[in-house]
Amino acid sequence: MRKLPDFPWDRLAPAKARAGLHPDGIVDLSVGTPVDPVPAVVQDALRAGSDAPGYPLTHGTPALRAAAVGWMGRRLGVTGVDPAAVLPVIGTKELVAWLPTLLGVGAGDAVAIPAAAYPTYDVGARLAGADTLVSAPEDAAELIRARRPKLVWLNSPANPHGRVASAAELRSVIVAAREAGTVVASDECYIELGWDVSPVSALHPDVCDGAHEGLLAVHSLSKRSNLAGYRAGFVTGDPAIVAELLEVRKHAGLIMPQPVQNAMTVALGDDAHVAEQKERYRKRRLILRDALERAGFRIDHSEAGLYLWSTRGEDCWATVDWLAERGILAAPGEFYGEAGTRHVRIALTATDERVAAAASRLIR
Repeated sequence: MRKLPDFPWDRLAPAKARAGLHPDGIVDLSVGTPVDPVPAVVQDALRAGSDAPGYPLTHGTPALRAAAVGWMGRRLGVTGVDPAAVLPVIGTKELVAWLPTLLGVGAGDAVAIPAAAYPTYDVGARLAGADTLVSAPEDAAELIRARRPKLVWLNSPANPHGRVASAAELRSVIVAAREAGTVVASDECYIELGWDVSPVSALHPDVCDGAHEGLLAVHSLSKRSNLAGYRAGFVTGDPAIVAELLEVRKHAGLIMPQPVQNAMTVALGDDAHVAEQKERYRKRRLILRDALERAGFRIDHSEAGLYLWSTRGEDCWATVDWLAERGILAAPGEFYGEAGTRHVRIALTATDERVAAAASRLIR
């Protein structure tokens, strides 16, 4: 196994301590962890399913898998998904970290990831003993043809910068991947949080012609339903690949608890709480964006997702320090690769009161 990098968030401790000295307390905009309540209907479902003494199904209940298929059709326009090709996962970070290993990727193989990306894509390649290849999203198809990685990660809307890939761009990657025999894994955990554009799934017919061979889509309920604490997500796509993942996960005991399966089923069937949460984030986004721009920041991409990809035209750590002096904690873009060294990631996941406090400090 390759040596893993130091956990990046530990490096923020000095800035966090400095921000905590502000007389009105810290405003932590560094992480995308939800702060708003778990929807009541989901809490009720968790309580109702709490008497669960037996082992749950690794494959998930039929009701959960049907709810996932219904949600994809209703919200994403994705058709042709077999409920048997839906597999619940214990939070999608777990799947991202272990997918290369579960797929049999190993030494001598390569995993392709975006240039500015969620760090766990690289960690997953390292855990499998594979090499990591990095490219800008617009160059991914060319990289696949030249290097033929075993797995390529897509992320749209993207963390950290909120960029949304077009249907044509996604399609070009899928075409190249199919020619090369590369599995495409599309991380779509922010897909319901489009602001300036409407994100599209890699499984949408306009992208893949309704054929899911060689494709996986990864979905999380952490952001759209405030279920980060529940560890609730699922993967779907190519039935043959999902069947392989299921077999390995059965042996490994990677099983979502039954009460969480019940709660997730209800969450996928209820659109009202998603609209309510999205409206909260929309208001916070407008306040923070206006304040950042008035303070001299430029916002790049950020057309979807939970973050504002912000720059003052300087090294990201200088910006982290500038913000910390004002009691605000942000994530340095360096955490997401060399492409992010002049940006910071500002999360929308703070209470209305803390967002208002951050805006006031920025424009004072």
